Amino acid sequence: MKILLVEDEPSVASLINKGLSENGLSVSVALDGVTGLEMAHNNQFDVIILDIMLPGISGIEICKQLRSQNNHTPILFLTALGTTENVVLGLNSGGDDYLVKPFKFIELEARLQSLNRRKHLLAKEENDVFQFDTLVINFTNKVVEVDGSEVALTSTEFRLLEFFVRNKNRVVSRMEILEKVWGIDFNMGTNVVDVYVNYLRKKIATNKAAKFIQTVVGMGYIFKV
Repeated sequence: MKILLVEDEPSVASLINKGLSENGLSVSVALDGVTGLEMAHNNQFDVIILDIMLPGISGIEICKQLRSQNNHTPILFLTALGTTENVVLGLNSGGDDYLVKPFKFIELEARLQSLNRRKHLLAKEENDVFQFDTLVINFTNKVVEVDGSEVALTSTEFRLLEFFVRNKNRVVSRMEILEKVWGIDFNMGTNVVDVYVNYLRKKIATNKAAKFIQTVVGMGYIFKV
């Protein structure tokens, strides 16, 4: 995995570089925002690690510029700015994850691996196939497999699963699901969404697949990968 680390504190950059390199990752380091943005433009990286407070240009601005230029390389913000407002700002600017200093190195590695896997999932989706763990969905042929066996879904169940996958790692409300899956723009006063979510969970219950669809109390559901 090729990592771009944009961090203006040399001691921190050296520590991260050493730790990741010892675990077989290739790390390129930039000590200011301008250099970091230039390196991101001119090279292919699997994941970019950005500090927020950087000389020259901030990590937030780097992220915004890359996204505006259709660069979808996963971005992890690694910063001492850990308030909810800063986390939201980083994610809304186009970041994929946020880790606050001081951090445990094992967590940093885990998050980098997760972002790299997610990037490959997106590449598969461009071919209209989604795969994670033992769950495979072919949107063109409308075929769903779990553990290598085809799962029979109704048309509504398939639309619901597709909606979750297309909006993975994002909390969606029951009202939004009704609008997008059933085409209903008003609250029917029934638990139809909950019923169909339970149907879907049971049908993809093998291995880890059933855990993908998680309930967020008071908000809705999230398809988490």
